[in-house]
Amino acid sequence: MRNLQDLRVFVLAADSGSLSTAAQMLELSPAVASSSLKRLESDLGAILLVRSTRSLRLSPEGERLLPAARSTLSELSAALEDIAHVRSSLREELRISMPSDLGRNHLLAWLDSFLLQHPDVTLRTHVSDRPADLYRQPFDIAIRYTHTADSGLVALPIRSGNRRVLCAAPNYLARHGVPTVPEELSRHNCLRFRLGNALHEHWRFSLAGQKITVTVNGNRIADDGDAVHRWALAGHGIAYKSALDVGRSIAAGLLVPLCTEWTTEAAPLSLVCADRRQLSPLVILLRDHLRLCCESLVDGFKTTWPFTAVQSLPTP
Repeated sequence: MRNLQDLRVFVLAADSGSLSTAAQMLELSPAVASSSLKRLESDLGAILLVRSTRSLRLSPEGERLLPAARSTLSELSAALEDIAHVRSSLREELRISMPSDLGRNHLLAWLDSFLLQHPDVTLRTHVSDRPADLYRQPFDIAIRYTHTADSGLVALPIRSGNRRVLCAAPNYLARHGVPTVPEELSRHNCLRFRLGNALHEHWRFSLAGQKITVTVNGNRIADDGDAVHRWALAGHGIAYKSALDVGRSIAAGLLVPLCTEWTTEAAPLSLVCADRRQLSPLVILLRDHLRLCCESLVDGFKTTWPFTAVQSLPTP
């Protein structure tokens, strides 16, 4: 049996006593319905319906198959209705991968507030900066700082105008001085981040059409963004972090933004999945909720920290 349509043609033809009636019910041409029935009989190696120009009756093989065929189609219909009900009533389980710094310090709380609004939803969270393979690992969606144009993944923007921020703790700057241009970073201890096999040690900036890349060094490297944030707060060096990660620390005076006249690297935040069919109503609601949470976060420190990295760009 090559597809379920063949089985539907057989059941409806047997129940109605007419192959043409079955074709009409399935909105098929009589020729297509006839081909479906012949294909099913060929797959099974048996005649199921004995047909003449004026009558149609079940063969012994058809009588044996009909109850099982009805049951199969009934169970399939019930399963499809259940899936539709789950999606429409927002009774889903979502498996989410998220970055460590934003995840621990913001996203987990934002997801808590989402669950208060949708108590029938179950969330499984994975907090790590190791990139999740959405094709092979058991995740439905990921929250990522990333450009996905060349990845084949589907991305919904959460904060497309987000950028990195060069920053350090006041006590580090008191000991080592304040860099005024990016080139001076070569004389500082820079806190580097490793994402997968890529070490983020080439920090990019631009100003008035001038673009520069500084290769930085330092005595600390982490594959966890939250660790880099904590090192910066402890005064161990200069970090180049997402504004969403460090904005609250800067607003509180725990970190100081540096070289603020320079445009920093883009760090768009997106909700990512492997297939557009995974964009269920629940996922869309979650994306909208996270966008509002990001806006609230930025509004909370933008007034005390009027830096270009948090000035929102239009979000598609």
